[in-house]
Amino acid sequence: MALAVCLLFDRRSDRLLRQLWDRLEVLGVPTLRSHTHGRHVPHLSLAVLREWDHEKVTKAVQPLLGGGAVGLYFDALGSFRRGRAWLVPAVGVEVRQLQQRVVSAVTETGAELHRHYEPGRWVPHCTLAPRVPLAALPVLAAAVYDVLPLEVTADHAALIDSGTGQVWLL
Repeated sequence: MALAVCLLFDRRSDRLLRQLWDRLEVLGVPTLRSHTHGRHVPHLSLAVLREWDHEKVTKAVQPLLGGGAVGLYFDALGSFRRGRAWLVPAVGVEVRQLQQRVVSAVTETGAELHRHYEPGRWVPHCTLAPRVPLAALPVLAAAVYDVLPLEVTADHAALIDSGTGQVWLL
């Protein structure tokens, strides 16, 4: 179980990303749509915490995440070890600086940050499918590249419990 500090997308962008999830599911590639509790939402995680005090984290990040909408441009497909496939966003310096401020704020509360979200290690991404078998990668890639590029807008933020899917809007 983990708590993520996430940027969430406006309605149009959320719909486009969910349509891509649906397209992959129809093609037999399990996505976040059907993963675990089935309550996942399209997002861009700025920090993932392994241990935390919810109230302290909320108070620490809330003032940082009201800065308005952020445009993101997806034009590539990426993958991490163990088959996690994701969209690669082009992010500007403002998003990188926001991520660093969020990480600083949450770690100052005593929260334990997942090592992949440390500044300098963070790879911005929007997960599509958490466990893609090697044989399904060509299907996934073809479907994704049929719809890229995507221009999306992240217009709000939330804390998300990955174990339950519970969302606390900020």
